Amino acid sequence: MMRNWHESLKSFFHPRVVSMFFFGFSAGLPILLIFSSLSLWLREAGVERSAVTFFSWAALGYSFKFVWAPLVDQMPIPFFTRVFGRRRSWILAAQAGIIAAILWMGFTDPATGRYPLTIMAMAAVLLGFSSATQDIVIDAYRIESAETALQALMASAYIAGYRVGMLVAGAGALFLAELFGSRKGNYDFQAWQNTYCIMAAFILVGVVTALVVPEPVLEKNEKKRYASKDYLGFLFLFALAAGGFILTFHFSADVALDLKKSLGAFFNNKHLAGLLVEIFRLGSGISVAALIAKLAISTNGVNPEMVRDSYLAPVSDFFNRYGAFLAWLILALIGLYRISDIVLGVISNVFYQDLGFSKMEIASVVKTFGLFMTIGGGFCGGILAMRYGVIKILFVGALLSSLTNLLFMAMAGMGHNLPMLYLVISADNLAGGLASAAFVAFLSSLTNIKFTAIQYAIFSSLMTLIPKVFGGYSGTIVDSLGYPVFFLMTAVIGIPVLILVWLSGKYLGMQDNSH
Repeated sequence: MMRNWHESLKSFFHPRVVSMFFFGFSAGLPILLIFSSLSLWLREAGVERSAVTFFSWAALGYSFKFVWAPLVDQMPIPFFTRVFGRRRSWILAAQAGIIAAILWMGFTDPATGRYPLTIMAMAAVLLGFSSATQDIVIDAYRIESAETALQALMASAYIAGYRVGMLVAGAGALFLAELFGSRKGNYDFQAWQNTYCIMAAFILVGVVTALVVPEPVLEKNEKKRYASKDYLGFLFLFALAAGGFILTFHFSADVALDLKKSLGAFFNNKHLAGLLVEIFRLGSGISVAALIAKLAISTNGVNPEMVRDSYLAPVSDFFNRYGAFLAWLILALIGLYRISDIVLGVISNVFYQDLGFSKMEIASVVKTFGLFMTIGGGFCGGILAMRYGVIKILFVGALLSSLTNLLFMAMAGMGHNLPMLYLVISADNLAGGLASAAFVAFLSSLTNIKFTAIQYAIFSSLMTLIPKVFGGYSGTIVDSLGYPVFFLMTAVIGIPVLILVWLSGKYLGMQDNSH
């Protein structure tokens, strides 16, 4: 039912909406402490670029969080679950891991040798794993703690908090490190240590929020309880499978380098060769992990019923609720909805530099001004979704995301033009924020409250998989065809998304009317 403007605006101040801003801040803070801020720290410390690739492992947590989402969804934490509840106990546990990992990194000097660098890489992996775990539980908490009508605004608040957290961990961390005395050519470990300790303290915002908010009440959907030995067996299985994946990924690195060179020469395309080799490494790691899991189940090392309930039941539930045709249609929409944004975003910073914009201009316009435009777009998306419905705003968001890419074509022909940069960033980030808020609300509406964590984790992993694969070719396309053609392509690939949104809305409406 369509809400009036007064009800929609009043919902901004709903306690659940406000709490999601602070949870979003806690979720957005860790990611740049693994990537951009850490990369600058390592460069200042004189670490070789080849060694920095060590830290790519930390990103695996975000890409494969659906693998251990069932563990988070099913397994109680002794004492904490009884005191704080199933969701809040895991949020607090993940936040404890995040704080420990940030402090661990802060008290490790990468400039003192390879061994400390390895130790720091392990801390970064822990930070990525803990942060991804926090994402899993906060997503589940958000969906379970409020009615469907409020999900769009909660998503908007979460996105806004997430962006602010990224700003603090990105620009804020760099500002603090320089303030404390570390800069290029004058490395000071103490400055970075102080910076990371302050970043760890900022996570307390999320800790306090988790302590204050109530646990979601799910009277009719209590999880099936298993014996303690079943949970321990499940945990042991995950540790073995994860260990097998990581070791396979690690020991295939040297072989991968030789394969990339050989295939690069064979195909005369190093980007294609790199993609094929990384897919092979990924497939090998997954195969080893799956083999370990199969052996553990066949030897009764883990309860097979628990595995079925954790992994198979959420997937079969989704297909049973929507039917095969609509389920695959929705999955196609999830996998492609953000393709225009992400494929363009991969090359955007290079594009700005190629037009002659300075780092300071990019930082102030793209990163800072753009942040506020994204937040504004997110809140607009939340209010409009409450007012007119999620599907309609989902369509508008997809349309605007494609159309704003055409502005990049215009800017490519104008060269260095600061007013045009402000216009492009305003339009692009407003559209992106609006589309993201509606999309998160849409994904939330697809989950069954019985399988919230695992289903949303699968959806959120799928939504970036295909765009990131295509994004890897953005540089090759620009080199071959130029920026104007590339931006036109990113606009055109948004057309199938519009069709998918329309079809999904049509069949979802038909399904609702038949019930």
